[in-house]
Formats: sequence, structure tokens, C-alpha cells
Amino acid sequence: MKAGVIIFPGSNCDRDAITALKDITGQDPVQIWHKTTEWPKGLDFVVVPGGFSYGDYLRCGAMAGNSPIIPELKAFANSGGHILGICNGFQILTETGLLPGALLRNAGLNFVCRNERLIVSPNSSAFTSEYQSGSEIIVPVAHHDGNFFADDATLDMLEGDGRVAFRYADNPNGSARDIAGILSENRRVLGMMPHPERAIGGHEGGSDGRAMFTGVMNALATA
Repeated sequence: MKAGVIIFPGSNCDRDAITALKDITGQDPVQIWHKTTEWPKGLDFVVVPGGFSYGDYLRCGAMAGNSPIIPELKAFANSGGHILGICNGFQILTETGLLPGALLRNAGLNFVCRNERLIVSPNSSAFTSEYQSGSEIIVPVAHHDGNFFADDATLDMLEGDGRVAFRYADNPNGSARDIAGILSENRRVLGMMPHPERAIGGHEGGSDGRAMFTGVMNALATA
């Protein structure tokens, strides 16, 4: 699996993603600067990392969603590439239209930084294939604008199509229907607020995020 990580000004979780991918794949992922307009050849999987792209000016992810790399990211998605947007990366994916909905200010108006229990929804994607449906995992969160919002029709569609990948067991931010992560229609794009790259079994104290990356790697190996 050849992986890449897109880096925006203000990204601060790109190193976490790079470390996780190198640990799991044994290879250095390609670092993709946001102003690049030439997509690296041969990529299978791309992480849009967390942080504060462009200092969260205007709206979280709004400016990054208009970066020069975005048309290439969309083309990668449309060609069947796997994309994981984490935290700010999830915000960016909603701003680009690659995923529906929006991430609003946390209901409690506080920055939340702690481990959270997540419930795995039906494992119908590479991202969830290594988990048992309905199982509980622990993944850290660190966000101020993680309150997932969509209208009822969109929420019904996401649930009816099995595109809710993860839910919070104890909703920390007010997200509609406890949603922590959602999938694209083809289930190859996942956006989630929790940070699986910070739970791969290294110094972090947990390893429940590791199966997400190995699931993608195994799916690509057998494709």
C-alpha cells in the first residue's frame, strides 16, 4: 500500500499520521504539500490530517477546502482511492463536498481532549472491516468544532445506507445521533473526529485505532 498525507499550513497532526502509517506499512508515506497540483503517482490511500488548517480562519476547513490540491484529491476520490479525514480533515472533507454535513462548535462550547468510547457500526468498509460490528473501541478526541450536523433527510440517508461508521458511546460534543464518523457513498472515504492515528499501540497507551489502518491495507492487498 502506497500512502500519502496532505499537509496544510496549520496542520499539526500530520506527523502523527506519518508515524502511524510508517509503523503499520513499513514505508514512509508521501508528504503532499497543499499547493501541489501534481498528484503523486501510485497512491492507494491518503490521510487528510487534523490540526488548524489556515488557523481555522473563516470556518474550520473552509480555506483548506479551496487549496490547489483539492481538485486532485477529488479526482483521487472519484477514481476509487481511499481517503481518511481526521478531525480537521473531516471538516475539510465536508467543506469540499466529498462528505455531507458540517462540523459545528461543540455543544458545550469547550475544547474536548480525552479518550472516548466509540461504537463500531456495520463493518461494510475497509476502514471498519477489522472490527466487530457493535463492538466498543477507545480512541482519543481533541476538538472544539466536532458537533456533526446534517438535516434529517441526510441523517436518515446516512443511517439507511449504512454509512455511519462510528458513534459516540457518550457524546462529547452534541453530534446529531451520536455520529462520530461517516462514509462516502462508495465507502472509500471516511471522515471522523476521533484520532485513530493516536491509538496504534505505541506510546499513546492504546491500540484500538490500529485496526482501521490494517483494514485498509489488507483490503488494498486483496483488491
